Amino acid sequence: MAGEFAGKVAVISGGSRGIGRAIAEALAREGAQTVLLAASADNLAATAKRITGAGGLAPLTIAGDLRKLDVCEDAAKQVRERFKRCDFLVNSAGATRSGAFAELADDLWLDGFALKYFACVRLCRAFWPMLKEAKGRVVNIDGGAARTPDPLFMIGGSVNAAMANFSKALAQLGKREGVNVNVIHPGSTETDRATQLFAQRAAASGKTPAEVREQAIKDGMGQPEDVAELAVFLCSARSKHIQGTAIAVDGGATPGLY
Repeated sequence: MAGEFAGKVAVISGGSRGIGRAIAEALAREGAQTVLLAASADNLAATAKRITGAGGLAPLTIAGDLRKLDVCEDAAKQVRERFKRCDFLVNSAGATRSGAFAELADDLWLDGFALKYFACVRLCRAFWPMLKEAKGRVVNIDGGAARTPDPLFMIGGSVNAAMANFSKALAQLGKREGVNVNVIHPGSTETDRATQLFAQRAAASGKTPAEVREQAIKDGMGQPEDVAELAVFLCSARSKHIQGTAIAVDGGATPGLY
């Protein structure tokens, strides 16, 4: 893949932390011009510094609330005006709450869909014309709960299942219009987000966060870089015949058939 990404533009939502940051850094190492979308300008600046410090091209950073339609549409407008192309769109934004069902208030459900699901839909729609022009790739970072329902992760599982269904349908459109669309289902991955989930799950289950983390390690907790390596491959020419596929990166944690 050496040199393959030179001159290509990669847009990564949720690109300032966790899995999104790891993917942005990996694509930048391959020579892509990255565009990072996230809520925190400070986190974006820190990630941009990491990328340039490692020798990557200076990212375009766009801070905004991706739960809002106008923010998603403006991001596409800025990319069009600045680079006139988008080759890769990686949707990695979104965090949903864990907890006991009866304690998950309505606003938490709405917020979970607003950021992870609707931001994905809106960014795909906004960037689709450029992706068609470039014969580009969409990689949606979803989650293992899409396949494995969990009573302590009902919001996340529901959002992930909706995102997986949307991605499969979008891949059928992509077959006709020249855009590859695939999904990655990370399992438990060691990020700041995971630490929050451990605390929420512990509170709902009567365990300590340390006990929840220990179980996650036994189940095969991965690193953000594990997901990033697959994302880079799915953006490469070597994955040209992979379309509409969902791939788990979970250390074998998914218990069912798929």
